[in-house]
Formats: sequence, C-alpha cells, structure tokens
Amino acid sequence: MMRNATVAGLLFLGVMPALAETNNFDCNNALTQAEMDSCASQAYEAADAELNKVYKQVVAAMQAKDKAGPQANGDSGSALEALRQAQRAWISYRDRQCELAGLEARGGTMEPMLVSSCLARLTRSRTKQLKQILLSSER
Repeated sequence: MMRNATVAGLLFLGVMPALAETNNFDCNNALTQAEMDSCASQAYEAADAELNKVYKQVVAAMQAKDKAGPQANGDSGSALEALRQAQRAWISYRDRQCELAGLEARGGTMEPMLVSSCLARLTRSRTKQLKQILLSSER
C-alpha cells in the first residue's frame, strides 16, 4: 500500500513541471505546496540530467580503461562492469532512502516534495562522486 502511494506521488511529480510552466511562478518564491512540489521536481530533473551526462563520460572513460588491458592498469576486472554494478546499487539505495524520507509526511501534501528534494540531493552527491571517478581516470 505504501509503495503504491509513493509510486502515485512520483507519477504526479511527472506532471508538475507542466504546471510550473503554465503558472509561471518563481521557485525562489514558491508559496503553495503545489509550487514547492513542482520546484522540487524540477530540481531533481535538472540534477538527473547532469548525472546522466557525467555518467556517460565515466562510461567512456571506463571503456577506455578496459581497452588498455589489465596489464596496463594493474586491474583484473572490468572497470565498466564495476561502474555499472555500483550505479545500479546506488540507484536502489537512492530510491529506498528517498522513499523513507517521504514517509515523514506519509500521505500528506508534503510527501512529493520531500521525495523529490531527497532525490535531487542524493543525485547531486552521486554526480560529484562520478566526477571524482572521471578525474581519477584521467590521471
């Protein structure tokens, strides 16, 4: 039941950016819960877009590392596969952690905002981690 409410809340977040465009409000001065939900959703979408861009760069770097061969870099496993497994595990963690964050206002009007804010925060953090991996691979 709780999972259905979370899924419904996340689906609702998908329509919120359209509401923000039609209402034309400033996220720095959001007044209603619907505006705050929309702004949190937009922040998550922006963070997710940046994460996807950086992730693609890291994938390319790991592919290059794997092509260099284990003798060249001292590794015995696939850097790309390790990255993919780590990313899958992180996504699972992020989703469960943000579901938990939303439970603070279970079923309330703040729940979508809490979930989106958590998703944005953790996604920005993961993007920083991926950028560090990218920098390390360039050395």
